[in-house]
Amino acid sequence: MRIMSLDVGDRTVGIAVSDELLFTAQGVETIRRKSYKNDLGRIKELCRQFETTKFVVGLPKNMNGTMGERCEIVKQFATKLKEDIPEAEIIFWDERLSTVAADRYLLEADISRAKRKKVIDKMAAVFILQGYLDSLK
Repeated sequence: MRIMSLDVGDRTVGIAVSDELLFTAQGVETIRRKSYKNDLGRIKELCRQFETTKFVVGLPKNMNGTMGERCEIVKQFATKLKEDIPEAEIIFWDERLSTVAADRYLLEADISRAKRKKVIDKMAAVFILQGYLDSLK
């Protein structure tokens, strides 16, 4: 079974999935948020495509480890996700610096600013999921 990760933001949701052996994370796409109904519709399509109901959701804790307003927004999204996909297993994963790491990675790969903007959330989802997968070993 694969695992899907979500990097939930105000305007986008970055999506990544694991391979079937749970070794590596691959970026799938960045959903441009329009409404929760549309966001969830696309997530459900991806769940069917990748045959998964297990999610690792990035939790944007503050640098001191406390949970602020952003964490509450992410938890609300996850609650709605669980209501719409009752069989979903949701694991929250500390995502501090995942976007920073993704941005550095893309800079080192010499990706243009315009292209980085389009894929940064998907790459952050990859970093979130890979961190979780590595913790399983």
